[in-house]
Amino acid sequence: MNYYIGIDLGTSAVKLILTDKNAEIIKTVSKEYPIYYPKPNYSEQNPDDWWRAVCDGIEELIGGYSKSDVKGIGVGGQMHGLVMLDENGFVLRNAILWNDTRTGKETDYLNNVIGKEKLQRLTGNIAFAGFTAPKILWVKENEPEVFERCKKICLPKDYINYKLTGAFATDVSDASGTLYFDVENRKWSGEMLDILGIDIEMLPTVCESGEVIGRTNLSGLDCDVVAGAGDNAAAAIGTRTVSEGQCNISLGTSGTVFIPTDNYVKTENPALHSFCHANGKYHLMGCILSAASCNKWLNEVVFESAYNVGAGSADGMKSEVFFLPYLSGERCPHNDGDVKGAFIGITHATSRENMQRAVYEGVSFAIKDCIELCPFEIKKATVCGGGTKSREWMQLLADILGAELSVIENEGPAFGGAMLAAGKLSNPRVEYTVVPNAEMTEQYSKKYNRFKKLYPLLKDFYKEEK
Repeated sequence: MNYYIGIDLGTSAVKLILTDKNAEIIKTVSKEYPIYYPKPNYSEQNPDDWWRAVCDGIEELIGGYSKSDVKGIGVGGQMHGLVMLDENGFVLRNAILWNDTRTGKETDYLNNVIGKEKLQRLTGNIAFAGFTAPKILWVKENEPEVFERCKKICLPKDYINYKLTGAFATDVSDASGTLYFDVENRKWSGEMLDILGIDIEMLPTVCESGEVIGRTNLSGLDCDVVAGAGDNAAAAIGTRTVSEGQCNISLGTSGTVFIPTDNYVKTENPALHSFCHANGKYHLMGCILSAASCNKWLNEVVFESAYNVGAGSADGMKSEVFFLPYLSGERCPHNDGDVKGAFIGITHATSRENMQRAVYEGVSFAIKDCIELCPFEIKKATVCGGGTKSREWMQLLADILGAELSVIENEGPAFGGAMLAAGKLSNPRVEYTVVPNAEMTEQYSKKYNRFKKLYPLLKDFYKEEK
């Protein structure tokens, strides 16, 4: 029997799965680690916490199975994080994560001094606070002693691969989110490296996602490790979102809309990312920074409950309560690290159900914001991530998007990582499908138009706060 390990290096935990040669999931393990918020807008993790969790997770995952039957490992992981290592490969500082928005000054410099047009020409994208390039500039300016000692720069899942194999490598999908990668030509951009003041020798070798980068003997294993992929590209492999015209929506800590393309597409709206796919082609992606995490915050922090409060009947749509899901600022379509989340329209009559429904709607409207920028009409999509646990939310999302949604039960990026290691695509297992209600879609179209008016009203308020 041949087995493959898939790893999803997430923001709150690492998820590991063991699959057999038929792509059946045999076992699943999850290990949590902390997130540090040392200052407002900061979000960091210790890469060695990731590594300990991976080591413990693999040991638990393969317990009771023949280690010689494990033939490959594929890692998918959170994108954009900055990991800085010294000449011996030791971590110099905590990793600055994808949802860290401290780099407003550096992002403005890249977009307005270097210029969005030049950035798009060199990388296919513009600067966002969460991307890796602004983080490098921030460290260079604020922690020059760390920058001086830094000899290696990599992304989160690439650090795990480095620890597994000793090979310093990345894949094209994850590299696409750094803003110093030439997406169209699938290589590092020399001109961007000059702008950032870093040498190409500091960066990992670029590989395609399914390419073997080395072998590991961790926990007595002796198997290949592939380059892997950024979490969304890995999830797209897991959901078989690989053909032009398809769409996968992920509702995890963040939310994404992932649309494969056969060829490189220069987007008209630069808030939409143009990245390399893990299948050797390309994709478009819109990303909101807070999705299922908004629901987690509402229930655990506000309601102090681990369980979702129901959103009530369809009549609840008549509620005047709106929720802006900008708990970590927002990327697409606003590219605004200063904007904050908000409930609007609360009265003495507002119920918990009204607030729950507003959160479901607000995140769904933000997903619709991303889809509105796409050059393709989306009538069907797969959905994965923690948000899919609520059928109520999925029906509401289908109604807002006017699209049929198929909820996938596979383990997202971890399953995609295992499939990359196995060198195959598996048909995703659909847990359930929801069909939009045409009448509700029409009603939500009106409410969405009102939702779109709220960000322009509030954006300057948060700028004044600074």
